[in-house]
Amino acid sequence: MDDPIPVEQLIAGAAQDAGGWLGALAVAQVATSADGTIVRWSNAAQELLGYAPPQVVGRHISELLHPGADRSLGRSLWETAATGRGVMGTVTAWHREGHPLELEVWACPVSGRRHGASAVLVFAADAHAARRIRGSSAVWDGLFARSPVGIAVLDTQLRFLQVNPALEEMNGLPESAHLGRRLAQLLPEVNSAEMEEAMREVLATGEPVLDRRRVGRTPADPEHDRVWSCSYVRVEDPGNRPIGVIASLLDITEQQRDHTEAEAGRRRLALLSEASVRIGASLELERTAQALADLAVPYLADAVTVDVLDVLARGDEPGLGLSAGSALRRLGKAPLGGSAVTDILAPLGRTLTFPATAPYTQVLADRQPYLIGRLDEESVAPAARHSPKPARLLTAGVHSFMMTPLVARDVVLGMATYYRTRPIGPFGSDDVTLAAELAARAAISIDNARLYHHEHETAVILQRSMLPQHITPPPGIEVAHRYLPASDVNEIGGDWYDVLALPDGKAALLIGDVMGHGIPAAAVMGRLSATVRALARLDLSPTALLLQLEAALADLAEPMLATFLYVVCDPASGRCTLTRAGHPPPAAVLPDGTVRLLTTPPGAPLGVGGIAFTTSEVTLPAGSILILYTDGLIEARGRDIDERLAELTRLLTEPQGSLDLLCDSLISHLVPASADDDIALLTARIGAVTPV
Repeated sequence: MDDPIPVEQLIAGAAQDAGGWLGALAVAQVATSADGTIVRWSNAAQELLGYAPPQVVGRHISELLHPGADRSLGRSLWETAATGRGVMGTVTAWHREGHPLELEVWACPVSGRRHGASAVLVFAADAHAARRIRGSSAVWDGLFARSPVGIAVLDTQLRFLQVNPALEEMNGLPESAHLGRRLAQLLPEVNSAEMEEAMREVLATGEPVLDRRRVGRTPADPEHDRVWSCSYVRVEDPGNRPIGVIASLLDITEQQRDHTEAEAGRRRLALLSEASVRIGASLELERTAQALADLAVPYLADAVTVDVLDVLARGDEPGLGLSAGSALRRLGKAPLGGSAVTDILAPLGRTLTFPATAPYTQVLADRQPYLIGRLDEESVAPAARHSPKPARLLTAGVHSFMMTPLVARDVVLGMATYYRTRPIGPFGSDDVTLAAELAARAAISIDNARLYHHEHETAVILQRSMLPQHITPPPGIEVAHRYLPASDVNEIGGDWYDVLALPDGKAALLIGDVMGHGIPAAAVMGRLSATVRALARLDLSPTALLLQLEAALADLAEPMLATFLYVVCDPASGRCTLTRAGHPPPAAVLPDGTVRLLTTPPGAPLGVGGIAFTTSEVTLPAGSILILYTDGLIEARGRDIDERLAELTRLLTEPQGSLDLLCDSLISHLVPASADDDIALLTARIGAVTPV
């Protein structure tokens, strides 16, 4: 008998011929001599059939077959292998524990070390497991070949071992171009470094990576970016050692585009919603223009300017037409600093003029957006004829540019200009639509501000024209007065005051406040003021006069209310008769410095109707000062009215100079900022101070 053949050597010589069994099944390896005697019995053989090596070495291999089965097939397979041909077949063996076991065997001759004698190397595996694996392999082969999902097998060095037709089509390269190469070498225009990092993570941890995005361009579609969803799974040998990675790829470009467009739509709606709040929050031209610029950066553009007609910024009417000499004033700009683009552009407040042929003028004249999707030397040439700035903007990285006019109620008000520098593609039709929507909202707010300021100025002129221009008090009374209109951000009201000479050397000191704002309030104030002057000449009693004023309000088409304070003073005696109709109480400063609030019955405002007015009398020492005011002097946001009255009283206790100084002191201390409401203030010194 030949020298025993080491099983390890036999396996090493025949492993390549064993094909897919090795590594996929528990395969028993058995070596026999030329006469069929078992000479080596592997551990896998012991695990498969239960016999330890001493129990089978030296026995004929046919003795391991099922005792009740036909052994001729097993002998025939072995004899065929012994004659020099490899064979495969199925036999029934007998397990050591006493039950049959169907085996699939593959036997092949192996040359011995001496005399050229042949041994037989037998591989055996559970037949049921082998059939299951062959079925799985067939399924895998079919899936690999026909799946629309791109599939690749890579080794531990992340080199391609196999790719399916779907991946060949995705990458635009045949399988032969993939084999032995890494993704970074094969497709440099995708995020290959990120993908390889994910595969290394899978090899290291064994945890699959799902839905990692590969983005970029391949030879299959070199002009467009595409997106793939990639998943990676580790492949292991029977010892759970990693031997490679299986990658699956699904092209999701269209789904991603749909998702991106839907997300962009949601963001656009959110931006427009925010624009409705922020752009419409002010009636100031500068704040509205700046709000538009701030909103558009960075979502829509990287730099934005907003220019409004200079005549509009000056408070004049814009007119119906535009000419080449029409000037614009820059009222909005974003970002305000730290940008190479905005550093080139004119600063806020600058007045700009453009020739008739310049694109800026054409935008205003045509009332249509102007778009240069891809900015280059040729596209900036028309504007470059008038200014070097377009070329400088191109050098600063501006690659896309658009302008939208600001038009509201068929009036051209200005324009907004958008610049893009980031590598996110040029402005497109959707961007033009969004910019036009933002411009439309801004234009409405700017026009509202224009109309408001026009009405505000009209109301101020009307208000001032109806206030007494020259007050000549009767002897024994010295007066000083102030009127402060509400600030530009607040509407003008209907405050007024007056001093009227009455029979017998008396005087009427009066102050009123029509509730409401704007031109209507100012007009009603003028009506009441004229009515009081007419009625006072008739020497009516205070209560009768107030009833006539109520009747005048009742004649109005729209109901109006007004507070009113009417004080009849006799400077000779210091006697004062006070009648209030819902107005704040007057204050009195006595010659000794004592301050009193004359808290007479408050009454109801004029226009309420059905309320009887009452009068109160008070006698003031000669030299006393009466202070009449409207609620704008003492009302303040977040402050209690009693606190403000106490503050007024404290200020009046300080040493007083002239009545003019007193008026200025009260306003500067009680209203240090722009007034939220109109303020009317009337002070009067009653009688002369009697020498001590």
